[in-house]
Amino acid sequence: MIRSMTGFGAGRGEAGGETVSVELRAVNAKFCEVKARLPRELIPLEAELVKSIKARISRGVIEAFVRRETAPGPASSPRADLVLGAAYAKALRELKDSLGLAGEPTVQDLAAMEGVISLGEAAPDAEAAASALQKALDAAIEALDVMRRREGEALAHDLAARFDTVEKGAREVSRLAPLQVDAVRERLSARIAELTRGVPLDPSRLAQEVALFADRTDVAEELTRLASHLAQARGLIRSEAPAGRKLEFLVQELNREINTIGSKSQHAAIAAAVVELKAELERIREQVQNVE
Repeated sequence: MIRSMTGFGAGRGEAGGETVSVELRAVNAKFCEVKARLPRELIPLEAELVKSIKARISRGVIEAFVRRETAPGPASSPRADLVLGAAYAKALRELKDSLGLAGEPTVQDLAAMEGVISLGEAAPDAEAAASALQKALDAAIEALDVMRRREGEALAHDLAARFDTVEKGAREVSRLAPLQVDAVRERLSARIAELTRGVPLDPSRLAQEVALFADRTDVAEELTRLASHLAQARGLIRSEAPAGRKLEFLVQELNREINTIGSKSQHAAIAAAVVELKAELERIREQVQNVE
């Protein structure tokens, strides 16, 4: 069954003392684009992360949020940013002098300022971090796939119903097509009889004109191709392989055939049926844009 391009998935992985979590958010797009956000110490793993996602997902914009959850270990230690502390001290003195206040900034005052004291984390074990990230990513992609499949199933049911509507409209056009030839025959006969004022009508000449009209307005070929495109589209929505781009192409071809039918036909009921077909096809086109 087809998959939707939208969805969310999260996963968590542990290896060698490293713990990593991954969140994936996917939305519609014509091609596959991965936007990864990793902590600074895991940035060297970004290329492999993007490669792994693209190997499993063919369309959509995928935002990947990675967090390293490993708790600080014994190698962590507090560090003081002396340059930043000095800048804070200078700013506090200037504030004191401008307001005419007494006192000097204390160590406690400076230590409370943002960024002056920080806890230096130990560098991650590259192999363990890569393994934890891959486990988290696999779990996130699996969760994302479950949601995309669920959404895809709903899309498939909706598209199947809309394809049935188009097929029903095509059958109506097929039923009406011969009627426009009969109507032209009657109209020509009446018009010729009026113009000739009782002169006997040449049946062969009338038949020739009707045949020419029938040839110009024949939509059998278009209806045959329409049926073929619908059959292919139904097969695609049942497929496990990504089908969005192929469905977009088939919708274009369906629109082409329906436009040709409309340009050939000179019957009011067929024109009305074509308008309904085009409206339904536009709804299909909008839904297909959600398919991977």
